[in-house]
Amino acid sequence: MTPDFDLDAFVTATLAEDLGQGGDISSAAVIPANAQLTAVLASRDAITVAGLQVAAVFFGELDPAVEIERFVSDGEAVAPGTRLMRVSGNARALLAAERSALNTLQHLSGIATLTRAYVDAIAGTGATLLDTRKTLPGLRALEKYAVTCGGGTNHRMRLDDGVLIKDNHIAVAGGIEKAVRAAVTAGYGLAAGGLAIVVEVDRVDQIEPALLAGADRLLLDNMDPAMLRAAVVQVGGRVPTEASGGVRLDTIRAIAETGVTFISVGRLMQSAPAADIGLDFA
Repeated sequence: MTPDFDLDAFVTATLAEDLGQGGDISSAAVIPANAQLTAVLASRDAITVAGLQVAAVFFGELDPAVEIERFVSDGEAVAPGTRLMRVSGNARALLAAERSALNTLQHLSGIATLTRAYVDAIAGTGATLLDTRKTLPGLRALEKYAVTCGGGTNHRMRLDDGVLIKDNHIAVAGGIEKAVRAAVTAGYGLAAGGLAIVVEVDRVDQIEPALLAGADRLLLDNMDPAMLRAAVVQVGGRVPTEASGGVRLDTIRAIAETGVTFISVGRLMQSAPAADIGLDFA
């Protein structure tokens, strides 16, 4: 996770959403206040783990004396039935934190698991898998962390984290050359010691104008493998290339084999199903 992500604030807000004004009235009604519970979080499918630290903070927030034992680490691929973590503490507190902890752990592990599948699909090609900014509001730092647990690489974190000139920028600016030159004039670009200027192109004939104007990297948008190969040949290694748009698990290998440097995939976070993880009485 990024150093500026406030995990404590996230946990506090998430628990407040779930507890409401009255707290866990079910547990309060049937479980003695001093009852203790030991439970194990375990995977029910083959998954890549992400979010154990976050889950632990949820339990610790409601029971500061909780005892936690982790059996695996984030980023590990585990088999069905693998014990991930054991928690021991006040029963009411642990049950009140259970859903928030599991929701987050399942979501992040789902992203890590899907990311790992994409990374494995392009193994040996030399291409690097990137995520995107297509994240759930408020969860970007956690979701991008999960991508790294699955072996992927983070693209820009925020709008101020990189210069990415896309089709709408180009249209408003009056063309690729004008858009790129404006960014150069503003002080961006590797040649000036600033942030790299990444430019989206969807046709091969846009490549030379973008490069001549000062693009440091080309985002090859929605190109089929044949067009990607032609683009890579034309670029000739002058700048890195990034394939993007509609990339799926069943198509990413062919895309990677065109010789592109990077492949960005929004589905890593948009389409990842939650991992099946349960918390069971031990």
